[in-house]
Amino acid sequence: MEPIKEILAQRLQKLESLRQEGIDPYPRERWTQIDSESIRRRFGHLSSEELERLGEVVSVAGRIMAQRDFGKSVFLSLLDRKGRIQVYVRKDVLREPAYEIFRRLDIGDIIGASGKIFRTKTGELTVLAERIKLLTKSLRPLPEKWHGLKDTEERYRKRYLDLIMNESVREVFLKRAAIIDYLRAFLKQRDFLEVETPMMHVLPGGATARPFVTHHNALDMDLFLRIAPELYLKRLIVGGFERVFEMNRNFRNEGVSSRHNPEFTMLEFYQAYATYEDLMELTEQMISSLVHELYGAYALEWNGLKLDFTPPWRRVRLRELLEHRTGLSADDTEGLLEFAEKRGVSVKKTEKKGKILFELFEHFCEDSLIQPTFVTHYPIEVSPLAKRSKEDEGIAERFELYILGMEVANGFNELNDPFDQRKRFEEQVREREEGATVDEDYLCALEYGLPPTAGEGIGIDRLTMVLTGSTSVREVILFPLLRP
Repeated sequence: MEPIKEILAQRLQKLESLRQEGIDPYPRERWTQIDSESIRRRFGHLSSEELERLGEVVSVAGRIMAQRDFGKSVFLSLLDRKGRIQVYVRKDVLREPAYEIFRRLDIGDIIGASGKIFRTKTGELTVLAERIKLLTKSLRPLPEKWHGLKDTEERYRKRYLDLIMNESVREVFLKRAAIIDYLRAFLKQRDFLEVETPMMHVLPGGATARPFVTHHNALDMDLFLRIAPELYLKRLIVGGFERVFEMNRNFRNEGVSSRHNPEFTMLEFYQAYATYEDLMELTEQMISSLVHELYGAYALEWNGLKLDFTPPWRRVRLRELLEHRTGLSADDTEGLLEFAEKRGVSVKKTEKKGKILFELFEHFCEDSLIQPTFVTHYPIEVSPLAKRSKEDEGIAERFELYILGMEVANGFNELNDPFDQRKRFEEQVREREEGATVDEDYLCALEYGLPPTAGEGIGIDRLTMVLTGSTSVREVILFPLLRP
């Protein structure tokens, strides 16, 4: 018999044995407990003598992660939501038949334990168990202690095991939650209203991307999973909610990579009577203060690399970056195409100049933007919802924030001219861009009047990668999409 099947058989046998003795392996019981962090906070400053005089009894609960057996006593390591706590089980304290039942428990079982807090000879806070209660019987063995759960794909597929076995993984997702909480609080303190907009759209819109299509049976109509909430959020600005934000899930039916997952989280926010320069300052303040909140400083180590978030951050025009990297003028389209071709980069020569510049920027400039950098003045051809620059009609009043060579945020002055917006929608449809439609209701909203507005989207998954030292987006999404 294979080892795993043998262990399963043994545990099933133990399960049946417990049931025959009237012990429910999955009891309907509420167990009041104190978590491991609270124990450290409440008792961590007390000496062994002080703990003995106090004689306080506590109840803990968690999963058995390890045990050291000394015959008539056992040390257990219990894992709860805040970390680990040690439990000491002695035969003369727990007594029979409770001790005999306890000895049949396995690593992975979830138990409750109550008893007095004391310190071991090594100084570790420990619960001396006066009562043990099986709360859930585990039928499958946890991964072997020293080898653990290390196969990357297996970790993603069985995230529950990943969280049990790898403390660093738990820390990533605790930090992700803290990041989201901080961003929400930051915007609410500045009078932004949190809203919810539809995740199923009649028309795809708000970004250029291939949508997922679904079908509503009762209405007998196709719907599109949201690729961006932008057009709905700007409708709310028209309606008089002058500062709004949404922590939203988006879906794009495109490639999967270390930086892309088909389902991802964005923070989008819009502020009336503001400009994209205002949003750059706000973003700089928001993220730098977030870093300081998490790490107590404006700099952090990212896999051996120092990232410095101390304001102000670098601001540079896209054109300047491209010219610096290629040594060619951004107006020299032929020269740029030849430069790309020599380096094995294929660019459609039939594309408009702005799209060619943007594609070359992605190929040759993005990877060099390691420290927080605002790239500004994007071609209008790749900015269909942004206002044109007063200086140059071919340039959009737009920025993108890059960190570690990744686009982390995108913001711009919102186009509020309904005539210009209609032309751009129609041009997108003519050029058959993914997700392109003429949204008549949105255009109608613009005709009622969208005040001067700046909007921005921040990729929560990528920001979390930056702030947790993660090299793949799958490391910061609890359940990333995987091929079956």
